[in-house]
Amino acid sequence: MRNTTDFSPLYRSFIGFDHLAGLIEKASRADKQSSYPPYNIQLLTQDTYRVSMAVAGFSEQELDIETKQSNLIVTGIKAATKDQTEKKFLHQGIAERNFERKFQLGDHVKVIGAYMENGLLHIDLEREVPEALKPRKIAINGKSLLNGAS
Repeated sequence: MRNTTDFSPLYRSFIGFDHLAGLIEKASRADKQSSYPPYNIQLLTQDTYRVSMAVAGFSEQELDIETKQSNLIVTGIKAATKDQTEKKFLHQGIAERNFERKFQLGDHVKVIGAYMENGLLHIDLEREVPEALKPRKIAINGKSLLNGAS
């Protein structure tokens, strides 16, 4: 049995937050991504993150990273080799299958770099809040600047 939640009160109570309710609704749907490849999401500092994915058996040329419409999309396409068809495994525990993994990025989050190390693909991200959206202090000077009134 699937648990469904009605998000309509959020839509009528919060003006301008409808995208947030939509994200919550989308995340609660049953059509989840596969668990391959396994990954970690790490908070490095207040505004920097690292996504680490276990991509054993993939080379850098077989991996593609792109951002599109607030999504981070990581794709792995294993190149077919003639060596692959001739191999006879007694046990094959390293899954070298193609994959596509999507991550929803928050507002003002951008990818700043990626690198591979010891079979892990690391993708570094940073949140850059524009100056106009940062909190600012307002000085109290005792006089109104409008119409010369005090």
